[in-house]
Amino acid sequence: MDLQTFADLGEFFGGIAVIVSLVYLAVQVRQNTLSLRTENYSRTLDRIAAIQAQLGRDGEFSRLLARGVADASALTPRERIQFTWILYETFGAFEFMFHAAQTRALPDEVWERWSATVAWWLSFPGAQVWWQHRPAPFSASFTAYVEEILRNNPTDRAAVARWQAFVAHGDTRSESQPEA
Repeated sequence: MDLQTFADLGEFFGGIAVIVSLVYLAVQVRQNTLSLRTENYSRTLDRIAAIQAQLGRDGEFSRLLARGVADASALTPRERIQFTWILYETFGAFEFMFHAAQTRALPDEVWERWSATVAWWLSFPGAQVWWQHRPAPFSASFTAYVEEILRNNPTDRAAVARWQAFVAHGDTRSESQPEA
């Protein structure tokens, strides 16, 4: 073997090493992206879970939100401020998920679920009034998204009716449904 053959072999193995390194880097970037996606979604769920936990623990907090979404004008000025902060935190989490979905950092199936949840919240008159009077903006793209929901009203009316019946009466099984 002459020197040129050794140089050619070195170049060949160097090229293979570069390709292996690039494949390894691509795998690492993909794993990191999936990890960040999961972490971001987890943080958002933590935000929403904190609100839901407080609603479950604090009857007054829960009553305030229920009264506010039904009719924000029925709240005192102090209660409207509390109501505003509850909805800001909730819609802030929705906004984060919206942007995560736009950048493909949130699976479509997951965003579809939360998109329906946003529409559900916006089906309430008090939430609609709050949105129109919120004192600080959300991002332009999220605002356009919410405005589109308000214009087209894609809310599942049957789901809203079932929820209202459950809240009002508890057991909403029809007479034709057997007891479990």
